[in-house]
Amino acid sequence: MKRIFTLCMVVLIALTGCQSTGARQDINLSMADEGALQSLAELEEAVVRLDVAGASSEELAGVRRQAAALQGTVADNAFEALLAAWSGRLFLMEGRTSDAQREYRRSQSLSPLNIPSQVLSFRLEQDLNQRLSLIAGSLEIERSSGELLVERGRVLFDLSRFAESVAAFDTAFVLLSEKPFYEDAYRVFRDKAWELRSLQQGTDTRTVAIAGQGEITWRDMIEITKNETDMLRFITAGRDWPAETIFAQLIERAFIPYTQNTALTEWPSSGPASSEVVLRSGAAWFLWHLNAENRANRGLLTRYSARLANNPNAQSPIPDISLSSPFIDSVLGCVESEFMSLPDGRNFLPNQRVRGSDFLAMLRKL
Repeated sequence: MKRIFTLCMVVLIALTGCQSTGARQDINLSMADEGALQSLAELEEAVVRLDVAGASSEELAGVRRQAAALQGTVADNAFEALLAAWSGRLFLMEGRTSDAQREYRRSQSLSPLNIPSQVLSFRLEQDLNQRLSLIAGSLEIERSSGELLVERGRVLFDLSRFAESVAAFDTAFVLLSEKPFYEDAYRVFRDKAWELRSLQQGTDTRTVAIAGQGEITWRDMIEITKNETDMLRFITAGRDWPAETIFAQLIERAFIPYTQNTALTEWPSSGPASSEVVLRSGAAWFLWHLNAENRANRGLLTRYSARLANNPNAQSPIPDISLSSPFIDSVLGCVESEFMSLPDGRNFLPNQRVRGSDFLAMLRKL
């Protein structure tokens, strides 16, 4: 009996989070409450996973039934406070803000400063900077709360403070090692923050959005180049032209190839659409032409092919780009100048799609 009571105490404290001594309340549990505690833990996991992955109305209804089934099962303020906090998180997902606020007040009245209730209060604050300030205040009291650090990571991500976001998530995941579903759910934010960590706060929001994409189009590539550099001024003369207009000009001036197939030696009769996904071959072509234009040195466009043409026994130094390919100068130039790399140390992999963060890194090296 004593052993089971102690187990229940440990589980509930873990659910509540590390609270300051003054915030703890008496907990009155019995053997019959062990199942309810497990159900509350399952509710927490369900809410956390839906919070990140998004949920259909059917999924939300299912988790709402889980929460409703726990109502009144344990006559304990701390338990009811946690249940109210998770119920409030569900209301936010359902778009019922006033109900979420009501549950927050109820949770606070039953057990002030419980961690899920604090997280709910952060979510109810719309201003991100104010939300970050609230989290900082809570972390002054609960320094080892992984749940609070997850919230800090989320807000820092939304503020484009990516390097700080990574640090917050990494620390949170260690502290929440006994709740691995937090890392499962929020790793997508952590990994994307890692990709974008070189971006500074205040970076154009369109750039941030594109940099986070797993692939980019010619239109996206132009947007990033226009927003982050002045290397398209030779076309725009500083005017804020839309990407489509710039795209047409780049096609006309051969800064965008008619094909990205490096095996072709003759261009097709028509060029690509601005919505076409950019491959590594296309990125190399664009970057090398942009480099030649901004250095006022068009000779760079034939530097390598002209040199190799004088050697009858010449072989391509990159196995998957032949000497006869129109892309040979662009690829060799970008690799030698370290704008781009050989992913496996040997091949260029020209048909691989370009991630937004990778193109931004290439552009910054240029």
